[in-house]
This record gives sequence, C-alpha cells and structure tokens, in this order.
Amino acid sequence: MANERLRQAVLDAGLSPDDLAAQVETDVKTVERWITSGRVPHPRNRAKTARALGLDESVLWPQLADARARAVVGSEVLHVYPDRGAVPPGSWYELLSSSREHVDILVFAGLFLSDGRADLPALLQHKAEEGLAIRLLLGDPESDAVARRGAEEQVGDALAARIRMSMTYMQPAFDVPGVEVRLHGSTLYNSIFRFDDDVLVNMHVYGAVASQSPVMHVRRIAGGRLFPHYMGSFERVWDEAQPLVVRQSKPNRVAA
Repeated sequence: MANERLRQAVLDAGLSPDDLAAQVETDVKTVERWITSGRVPHPRNRAKTARALGLDESVLWPQLADARARAVVGSEVLHVYPDRGAVPPGSWYELLSSSREHVDILVFAGLFLSDGRADLPALLQHKAEEGLAIRLLLGDPESDAVARRGAEEQVGDALAARIRMSMTYMQPAFDVPGVEVRLHGSTLYNSIFRFDDDVLVNMHVYGAVASQSPVMHVRRIAGGRLFPHYMGSFERVWDEAQPLVVRQSKPNRVAA
C-alpha cells in the first residue's frame, strides 16, 4: 500500500524523490519504494527523512505510533495475576512499607488487607508519621451500591457486614494525622491500590467476588496511559465520597 502521507510531505517540501534521496544519502529507487509500497525505512533513514521534511516520524509512518503505544502498554503492565489470591501475600505490605509519598486505596471492604496483617493500622500510623499521605475509600455499608453488589455476588448483607468489620479492624488508624478516610456509594468497577508509582487493579467481574477476579500490576512510566487512567477514576470517587468520623469507637458517615 502506497504511503500517501510521505508522497504529500515530499511535494509540500518542494522536493523530488531524487532530492530526498540525496539528503538521506540513499538511492532514489529506495525512496520510491518507501512511497509506492509503503515500506518503512531503517531507523537511521527514517530520522534523516523526518528532518529533511520537517515532520515527526510518526506523521510519515503512523504505524510507528501504534507500535510505540503497544510497547508503552507492555512496559506499563508488570504482571497480570489470574485472581487476587495469586498475588504474593507479602507484596501488598512490601509496597506499602516502601512507599514514600502516596498510598491510595479504593475498595468496598478490603478486609483481606487487615486479615493478612494484624498490625496494619500500626503500619499505616508509622508510614503517616514518616510523611506518607494515605487516602482510604471504603464502601458505605448503607449505600445502594453495596446492597446491589451483595445481591450480584449472592452474598446478601455479608458484604455490608464485611465493610463494618473492616472499619472496626482499621479504626485505630482513622484518627491518625495523614490518614484520610471516606465512604463511597459508587459502582465499584475495579478495586484500586496505589503505592507511589505502582498500582494494583483488582478487576471486578459481574457475579464473582473480588478475590476470584484478576489483578493487574501497573507501574507509572513517561507516556503511559494506564496509571493516570485508573488514578483519574480514584479521584472522581474520592471527590464524591463523604468523610468519615469516629464516634464512640464506631465509624459513622457524615455529610461533607
């Protein structure tokens, strides 16, 4: 298939195939093959051609942009686990312990975190004292979204009960400066666990509990799309959620 973009760029630059060949230091038949058959030059010749025509390589050869996008996605995704149980249990706490700036967690209950480490509230307090900003988004057990999710998973009120249990276990960390907690009533398409530049995304599947669904480990890189995509979702839920206060050892939701 002919490369009409390249053909037009040569014309717009006021050049002929012979002129371009001379600037790139190749033969004119090679340049003509680039135009007529859509052949992509070697990197050195691509760079010289782009400079000669004053355009980015991805404009002249759009398939390069697609290849780069695939490469970026491949670099962003460190691992995909078939279910949450396949994530090495210590990974969650290693990532938390090594975080220096931000920890953001969006779940309904997230009970597995405190089940797996009894001193989790103390760990959160320690990290907050080191200057870590911690934001926890838990499901509002009274919300329609939680009731609907419980029905979809065929666990009824058990999900709301798990949220209350998680809040009870985590309560010692709720009054710690640097730890912010909000309750949300949003549809939870994914549970999101952000540790500085790493995000673990527990994908949700209709009718299945979160522990049975895949987890994708994403790392933020320059030009990557996945990290900001999921963190943008977290921020929208955070903005709509209600702050939580602790009264008489029992968490309650209050209006913002």
